[in-house]
Amino acid sequence: MRLSLAGRATAFLVAASAVVGFNATPALAEGNDVTWAVRTASNTYGNDRSSFSYSVNPGGSAEDGLVVANKGTTPLKLEVYAADGLTTSAGQLDLLARDKQSKGIGVWVTADTAAVTVPAGKVVEVPFKVTVPANATPGDYVGGIVTSLTAPDATAQVNVERRLGIKIKLRVGGDLVPALAVEDLKVDWSGAAFAKGDAAVTYTIHNTGNAVESAKQAVSISGPFGWLRTDASAIAAPPELLPGESWKVSVPVHGVAPAVLLTATATLTPLVTDDSGSTTALATVSATTHVWALPWTLTVLLIVLIAAVIALIWLLRRNKRRRKSREETRIAEAVEQALKEKAEQAPSPSSDDSHDSSSLESAEKA
Repeated sequence: MRLSLAGRATAFLVAASAVVGFNATPALAEGNDVTWAVRTASNTYGNDRSSFSYSVNPGGSAEDGLVVANKGTTPLKLEVYAADGLTTSAGQLDLLARDKQSKGIGVWVTADTAAVTVPAGKVVEVPFKVTVPANATPGDYVGGIVTSLTAPDATAQVNVERRLGIKIKLRVGGDLVPALAVEDLKVDWSGAAFAKGDAAVTYTIHNTGNAVESAKQAVSISGPFGWLRTDASAIAAPPELLPGESWKVSVPVHGVAPAVLLTATATLTPLVTDDSGSTTALATVSATTHVWALPWTLTVLLIVLIAAVIALIWLLRRNKRRRKSREETRIAEAVEQALKEKAEQAPSPSSDDSHDSSSLESAEKA
């Protein structure tokens, strides 16, 4: 796989990097009448390979070679080194800058020489070795081996490093566990009145496994119980993601019915390429999220209806409290009146009782 690497530059006399290419085609070192090309060596791994690819068990190694051809008329001195790969925001494979610490390919791949001088019009092969540590984690690793030329750019007053290299893919033996996840799924719906509207579904594809993976994608939006389903148009495949990498996706979905509560579903079919180059589709993974889709007219009606229901409930409860209060007052007054009437009807003490009491009192005195 041939990929281009992005360029960069910093202040004068500070190491800078402007990458000409990451492939096997001639490259021109601008400002210098020098051209060079790189290709894979012909050996037991094959002839005319587009990249380096190895399967090595932990503790094992592999040896290969990088061929450098000087197309210019003067000798060319190039630095040779390896670096880990990464996927750029544009979906291209790039290599870590020299001031960034590599952890895989950039550490495990070493050339026989850190610099090579190629005579004008000549070809030189640079042997290199891949040494996998015994404690290396199984899975895929991607990087590259590059040739580098640093020269001043008088116009821009910077030092520019131009790199030309070839991709290296290494699969360390052990359990291969491909896995993708859909993360941060969100949906935004916009519509007017009772008409259909558009939705935007966004999510992140996260390679949580240990294999390089791409995926087929599908996005749909439906109403309650799966009604009024709308599928998004074909979605471009994401780039091959290295283990641990993430890729943000935004998918427009047109003609979505305002079905009050919408359900958005994002589905991935992971794709893994084996050592022979065959691609295998794995079991799908998906995620769902919801969003309210209420046209403003319906929203106003619902608000009015809810307010009316709340007001009715409040009035009913208030009237109930008033009736209860009136009933309690009526009962209290009735009880009070009954007690009053009973007290008025009670008999007064008789005259005989008074006489008996007087006689009893006289007898006690005697």
